[in-house]
Amino acid sequence: MRILGISAFYHDSAAALLVDGVIVAAAQEERFTRKKHDPAFPKNAIEYCLEEAGITMADVDYVAFYDKPFLKFERLLETYLAFAPRGFLSFKTAIPVWMKEKLFQKDFLRKEFKKYDPDFDWMNKLLFAEHHQSHAASAFYPSPFEEAIVLTMDGVGEWATTSVAIGRGNKLEMVKEIHFPHSLGLLYSAFTYYTGFRVNSGEYKVMGLAPYGQPKYKDLIMDHLIDVKEDGSFRLDMSYFNYATGLTMTNQKFADLFGKPVRGREGEELEQFHMDIAASVQAVTEEVVLRLTRSLAKEYGIKNLCMAGGVALNCVANGKVLRDQAFENVWVQPAAGDAGGALGAAMTAHYHHKGEPRVADTGKDFMRGSYLGPDYEQADIEKRLTEAGAVFEVLSDEGTIAATADAMAAERAIGWMQGRMEFGPRALGGRSIIADPRSPKMQKTLNLKVKYRESFRPFAPSVLREDVAQWFDLDGDSPYMLMVADVHKDKQKEMTPQQEALFGIEKLNVPRSDIPAVTHVDYSARIQTIHEDTNPRFYGVVKAFKERTGCPVSVNTSFNVRGEPIVNTPEDAFRCFMGTELDNLVVGNCFLKKEDQDEKLKLDYKNAFELD
Repeated sequence: MRILGISAFYHDSAAALLVDGVIVAAAQEERFTRKKHDPAFPKNAIEYCLEEAGITMADVDYVAFYDKPFLKFERLLETYLAFAPRGFLSFKTAIPVWMKEKLFQKDFLRKEFKKYDPDFDWMNKLLFAEHHQSHAASAFYPSPFEEAIVLTMDGVGEWATTSVAIGRGNKLEMVKEIHFPHSLGLLYSAFTYYTGFRVNSGEYKVMGLAPYGQPKYKDLIMDHLIDVKEDGSFRLDMSYFNYATGLTMTNQKFADLFGKPVRGREGEELEQFHMDIAASVQAVTEEVVLRLTRSLAKEYGIKNLCMAGGVALNCVANGKVLRDQAFENVWVQPAAGDAGGALGAAMTAHYHHKGEPRVADTGKDFMRGSYLGPDYEQADIEKRLTEAGAVFEVLSDEGTIAATADAMAAERAIGWMQGRMEFGPRALGGRSIIADPRSPKMQKTLNLKVKYRESFRPFAPSVLREDVAQWFDLDGDSPYMLMVADVHKDKQKEMTPQQEALFGIEKLNVPRSDIPAVTHVDYSARIQTIHEDTNPRFYGVVKAFKERTGCPVSVNTSFNVRGEPIVNTPEDAFRCFMGTELDNLVVGNCFLKKEDQDEKLKLDYKNAFELD
């Protein structure tokens, strides 16, 4: 049975294909169109999935969409009625869009799929799951558990913003929901907006900024903005927010509460105040999530927890849930946001709609390392790079690993494109920038000269699974970079009183461990464990680096620059390599050095990036 799942029309459109319950392919549309968070119908992602499976749309048994547009429209209307006459400007803006496009998405989908297959039987083939049902399915069905609590937290689906489901075998029962406008995800997005970052993409910047501040405003948030019960259920005081019916996330009352206006734009200087605000909303989020997980563990007595939804990408909170040990095992869907809804919709169709059996309790999940996107044959890579004007050397498998490890040890920054592209927002060693984590200058170099992004942003460590406990306060799997833990005590460097007294961004330049490039200012790190069975080539490089240096850790950040999606094709990788100060590029067995490249071509690519 072949089931295609899609998510689209809001942000992070994607497609995923199941064949007899096995995930054959999954990808986000942005990687093909090069539009960050592309919300469009995922035409390119669909075509990739079909091509990967060697089928056409006529061979697909069902197409599953990740939410129900009519329920969303119902929520829109009821919300405006509840808040009337406030919000008329927003209502006037939203309704024409819904009447013209979104309300008739079923008809739009029918027409799109008939382009692929004129005989597409949309009456029987086209299925719709609820938004949180899709998230929950994406978290439970690929997990290694036969039974689990499934916690979904995001901005909003149709009505649900936080939901709880019980998964057993091939059954997934939704048992609890918190409804719009009361949303932990939208609370965090409100502070994302207030601190001057872009909603739906800047939330991870707030999380990264939080360790530079103190949670001075936590009590103020808990006293005025959110009422949290002991079991983690909550309500927001909507008099401080504008997102239900307005065109902004917060209002003047919100700004008055904290005593400062909204930070105008991302280029405006960050003050200690913004760092303290970030620390405060992060602390509130962690407390709400921990109250929820503790309450659920106590109520249901189930030892396993699965998580999805945008809030589940808050890896700092995830790490605290894991260490809290209310649940014995925690598994987070690597594509926890809306892109993963495509996979969840397909799985809902397979297990819920068709009732197919499920085999779990294998000790391993079924995401295949999340390496579910396109890959390229060596001959194709060489042809594409040659046509792009690249100068490269073709090495053997062993030579590629050795040359890359040597370049890392020489403190060179490397663009690394190997195998299948990752599904989800994290680079996991398929489309990564890698480097020596021992270098005290590497974080600043990569942020300012390669990624062209804010200097405070941390980088993640990728560590050989067998060595993780010797370097971090974690002794378990974290293959998807969704858990944060501290660098091991014996690898930390003690701060002097003068260094401890530093504030904000001043803390950035103080090396805090033997691997300063991946150690955040609070000694934490967002860890990826590398497993030989899912990514043998990346594992081989880091193992070779360990043999040369004694360090089994690599810097790992997504292979892109600020504002762009992660690279997909060899041409994308070469463009990024040439337009930044990366020293090497490794695509398949093609090894490139920056100093070998044409000077005029380098200047052209550099200028193109500056124009962008």
